Amino acid sequence: MTWTVPTPAPAPEGPMTGPDRPLLEEMLAHHRATLLNICAGLTAEQLASRPIPSTSLTLLGLVRHMAKVERVWFRKRLARQDIEHLHNFEARDDTDFNVIDPADAERAVAQLLEEQHAADAVAKDLDFDVTFDSHGEDMSLRMLYIHMVQEYARHNGHADLIREAIDGVTSR
Repeated sequence: MTWTVPTPAPAPEGPMTGPDRPLLEEMLAHHRATLLNICAGLTAEQLASRPIPSTSLTLLGLVRHMAKVERVWFRKRLARQDIEHLHNFEARDDTDFNVIDPADAERAVAQLLEEQHAADAVAKDLDFDVTFDSHGEDMSLRMLYIHMVQEYARHNGHADLIREAIDGVTSR
């Protein structure tokens, strides 16, 4: 049987008013689920395909990139964990986008989910005002959530276009 990306559980509906934390946690959960939902039902070969001639972006590259981003921001920077980078040797390397192999697809999706869970575990007991070093400047956990929402939103737009080019599916 050919492996396909599983459909994620729907992101929980969060509050529309109130404190920052529940609003931002829900928004990040929504965007995380959106990326996986855009990929749902595709084969490893489809995830690795480059259907838009003007770009080398792939859905597999976006999945790998977001796993790397989750790890770098939450585990390496916020929690200061001494762990390896994913897919490359430094945070600003594009290996996650450029070294694409369909055989890596199932593991890459699992790794994204693992990094999302690890990120949540790192942040759950921290105050939103806690700060950490981000390129020589203080950054708050609150701003990290805003940054991650922006990062997913940007790449989910790319993912929508790639998915439509693969099989015509839209509005995921």
